[in-house]
Amino acid sequence: MARRFRGSEEVKVDAKGRVSIPAKFRRVFEASDPDYAQGKRAQLVVVYGFADWTHLRLYTIEAIDEIDQGISRMPRGSSERSYLETLMNGLSEEADIDADGRLVLPQRLREKIGLDDRAFFMAQGDYLKVSTPETHDADLAAIEAEMPALEPGADPLSLLPPAPPADA
Repeated sequence: MARRFRGSEEVKVDAKGRVSIPAKFRRVFEASDPDYAQGKRAQLVVVYGFADWTHLRLYTIEAIDEIDQGISRMPRGSSERSYLETLMNGLSEEADIDADGRLVLPQRLREKIGLDDRAFFMAQGDYLKVSTPETHDADLAAIEAEMPALEPGADPLSLLPPAPPADA
């Protein structure tokens, strides 16, 4: 299983579309790239999604490999497989992190999500969600509005499904 991202951070975007990847996130990309070695560039995949997407998803190579394996197990010709193949393969592009720890986001992707001089990174487990700070705030408010009601003092982890039996 691929390493997980944790945390969030706002970063500057320069005029050339370069964003500095915070060190804690770079380490995950490096550790999850089987071809990475000191002095090489860590690889990743940018999924920019369909027209209604207001964010980008930055996946590690290990996470993309797991997703590709899952897609390959789906029935050929199914609408679900076609959707995922289009999303994860057709509406994405490979990228790398340069020696200065930056990722160059092409102009068309910055325009797609309305990215100007600031970007917001939000960890989503096996990928980083990249959006504008304003989009992030709106997304967070929508998630909070949909939160299940918990009793005061209840542990939010009680929402997790039970663990499978030890011999499974």
